Amino acid sequence: MSEPQPARRADPSSPADRAASFERGAALYAGVRPAYPVACVDWLLPAGAERVLDLAAGTGLLTTSLAARGLDVVAVEPSAAMLTELRERLPGVTTHLGTAEAIPLPGRCVDAVLVGQAWHWFEPSRAAAEVARVLRPGGQVGVTWNDRDERAGWVARFGEILHRGDRLDPRTAHDHASPALGPAFTEVEHASFPWSDRVRTTDLRMLAASRSYLLTLPDDARDALLDAVDHLVLTHPDLAGRSVVDLPYVARAFRARLR
Repeated sequence: MSEPQPARRADPSSPADRAASFERGAALYAGVRPAYPVACVDWLLPAGAERVLDLAAGTGLLTTSLAARGLDVVAVEPSAAMLTELRERLPGVTTHLGTAEAIPLPGRCVDAVLVGQAWHWFEPSRAAAEVARVLRPGGQVGVTWNDRDERAGWVARFGEILHRGDRLDPRTAHDHASPALGPAFTEVEHASFPWSDRVRTTDLRMLAASRSYLLTLPDDARDALLDAVDHLVLTHPDLAGRSVVDLPYVARAFRARLR
């Protein structure tokens, strides 16, 4: 009888392993990740939109904002665990398990497709073709990322800890550049929306732990980085002794119309 094989350890340098890590980090993600500023979401949505697809909706951070506007929202997400969190948060939203490369919807069925903090996980040419397929004529795609504003000293230090040893560090990989949508779409427009999320300083550890890089690290390496976050909170002059702090972001947004 053959010996059972040990479970394969996740590889922090593998985009596929990083994406899969959210299956076990869904509850943490839902609890600590930021939403999106109202002005950004308004800019991403076309005038008169009624039915909107939130693609790679995660735990529903962007979906919540869309549903609050009274829109008919459809959420598609590849992670069953993330989708469970979304369904618990937003039981009235139509949801489907599926990917950006094979959207489980009929053609020409939505006025807009929005993607929050996820386009970098897609195979871009296949995703763009699928987005074009499900959009109604003249429909709009909007893509956004929340990037920490590291002009603040403590935020820069926090970012350095989060990505220490990270070969896929988005700050150097340019993952959050303008999405390549192809000839089916008009020229991509870009806008930036500075904003701040008020967080408990004790939640900075959990915010760090929710990131795919840390979710895929071996336990000892992950614990070392989380301990470094705790040390930052205890010792940095902008954090020490404070229970809450404003964490600055820049929401980077991109939009284009279907030709």
